[in-house]
Amino acid sequence: MVKIETSPQQVTSRKLTVSKAMVEGIAQEMERDPSVIVLGEDVGAYGGIFSSTTGLLERFGPGRILDTPISETAFIGLGTGAAVEGMRPIVELMFVDFFGVAMDQIYNHMAKIHYESGGNVLVPMVLMTAVGGGYSDGAQHSQCLWGTFAHLPGMKVVVPSSPADAKGLMISAIRDENPVVYMFHKGVMGLPWMTKSTHALGDVPEESYTVPIGKAAITRTGTDVTVVTLSLSVHHSLDVADELAKEGIECEVVDLRSLVPLDRATVLESVAKTGRLVVVDEDYQSFGLSGEIAAIIAEEDPRLLRCPMKRVCVPDTPIPYARSLEQATLPTPTRIAAAIRDVMA
Repeated sequence: MVKIETSPQQVTSRKLTVSKAMVEGIAQEMERDPSVIVLGEDVGAYGGIFSSTTGLLERFGPGRILDTPISETAFIGLGTGAAVEGMRPIVELMFVDFFGVAMDQIYNHMAKIHYESGGNVLVPMVLMTAVGGGYSDGAQHSQCLWGTFAHLPGMKVVVPSSPADAKGLMISAIRDENPVVYMFHKGVMGLPWMTKSTHALGDVPEESYTVPIGKAAITRTGTDVTVVTLSLSVHHSLDVADELAKEGIECEVVDLRSLVPLDRATVLESVAKTGRLVVVDEDYQSFGLSGEIAAIIAEEDPRLLRCPMKRVCVPDTPIPYARSLEQATLPTPTRIAAAIRDVMA
């Protein structure tokens, strides 16, 4: 399960949703470090459209919680400049789909300044953004795209699935000296107006703590098949694993938690144990995470697999608006269960 790094003193936990855990992590870092600020569209009085900044304006004021105009290029550039000048901005890109209008700021500035300065200029910035489909938001509001960001060097990429990870990875991201892209799925946030997942509510320590960036978690142990996944697909995979256990199939679920750095060792160790692999990824199938995981196995030792692996991903098509079509493209529990049964056969 999640390894939480904190002080040796007694840890007090209580149950929080992912959204509340994220906000608590941001608030604790803002109290600890006055250089931490938050900026983006609707992060102030609205509290973020997915409750990612709820209550922060009332607590820290408009001097540190900055509502911005609808200009992603402007406010991501502002965040990059603030980071270069010694601040630790958290910049919210409302939907990851909007990255295109600001890609020059993200990839040619935020991600490259450290390299192009010969390591002399730090960019300690968090780019926080909502990802994922399942709510009939259409092709321009439903993508994950973490494979796109992971493909471009210079940025760390983290994707929490649980409340404890959401807080710990947020604190780690804020403290990191590198730009970190923090991607949260709308479906894991535990919001009452969205489809609920039992895994979106969990124990979270009150104290400040970090979850290491680049370390995957074994969220369920098993001996028959390894399911490598992340984000909302962790929730689906755990539910499927519980159902398949009734049939005598024991799944080991690996939550990657970070794409950059990628915990290759944990993936290899799990596959070496089970001999079977299913990769579940709510990103496009071609040229993405699922292919990277396949390459890791192929380059290290393809004999680890007793049979060909299976991929459960979004096909190479824009996410449909119609709910029936959207559900056909997403990595649903039905598709995950079918892939696991295939490799077991």
